[in-house]
Amino acid sequence: MGSKVRVGLVYGGKSGEHEVSLQTAYAVMGEFDYNKYEIKPFYITKQGEWKTGDALQARPGSVEELRFTASEAKQTGFALAPLFAGLNAGDAAASGEPGVDVVFPLLHGTFGEDGTIQGLFEMANIPYVGAGVLASAVGMDKIVMKKVFAQEGLPQCIFRYFNRTQWERDASFFIMECEVALGYPCFIKPANLGSSVGVSKAKNREELVAAVNYAFRFDRKVIVEEFVDAREIEVSVLGNDDAKASVPGEIAPSNEFYDYKAKYIDGKSTMQIPAILPQEITESVREMAVRAFQAIDGSGLSRVDFFLRKNDNQLFINEVNTLPGFTPFSMYPLMWKETGIPYKELLDTLISLALSRHAEKQRIDYTGDPV
Repeated sequence: MGSKVRVGLVYGGKSGEHEVSLQTAYAVMGEFDYNKYEIKPFYITKQGEWKTGDALQARPGSVEELRFTASEAKQTGFALAPLFAGLNAGDAAASGEPGVDVVFPLLHGTFGEDGTIQGLFEMANIPYVGAGVLASAVGMDKIVMKKVFAQEGLPQCIFRYFNRTQWERDASFFIMECEVALGYPCFIKPANLGSSVGVSKAKNREELVAAVNYAFRFDRKVIVEEFVDAREIEVSVLGNDDAKASVPGEIAPSNEFYDYKAKYIDGKSTMQIPAILPQEITESVREMAVRAFQAIDGSGLSRVDFFLRKNDNQLFINEVNTLPGFTPFSMYPLMWKETGIPYKELLDTLISLALSRHAEKQRIDYTGDPV
């Protein structure tokens, strides 16, 4: 490793959260210490093509520049070569450029935080920031995630789930099951997606059917959850095996619930950091956040979301987000800032955690040779 750590920032991607990823990448590029790091940008188009450019000397002038639309941008073959330098006799012969020391994926949603690209990095034997293949996949699939939480004994809202084939065969059964178990209103979500894309609130049977059909646009599995009149509490988790939790924060959504518009478009949702909570609830929510992180075998970073029911202060875990929003104005870094870790230090820590985790994995004997 040279005098500077070579960091590959991977952003864009094929998911519906492509634009959110660009905003995250643009923010991160402005916060790295360029005296310590050499930043190499890798852009994945909505069609899955990889592009790259020269190492950055500073953040580009606009988000649009991150798309590498210029004809001189280096295309897929050249873009992938530095990532796979370690598998190519230690260099990136195809591109004439050195490899990167660590990858920082800034990809939200499908093909970004679901374990697929993490598997690519594993095959390349390259350190990368954040959750591994298993934790990423479990963190993306809300149904599997909830089953893991149940095994851990974490309290959750009541939910039901089904896939497209089951729904098409017997929609009436699942409608009845949701109505009996959950009642109205209820929330309908694609099992595998983030940023509240495809999420609807149904107040009657007609809206339930429409919401399920809408959710199936985005995934082959759908989850339906009971409505809980609750405060939305979030906690940031940082670390590998010895993870720690930040102070909790609270979201007051501008819409009826914290959907995509409330998160990214209207700018009217408010945050309270730290959340105003009784001390015992603050301690409980931080402890539960670390338990959830460890239950999915998390590493690097995650944001853990909870519901705090208003009538009795009962906590319910909602989900773990293994690649949360990461602009300086996102909840994840803001909660760490309030806890005492500023943004630049947070970036340093995440790089260090990625390198440490990779070094630990090099101790594993994958050959299975007992000698």
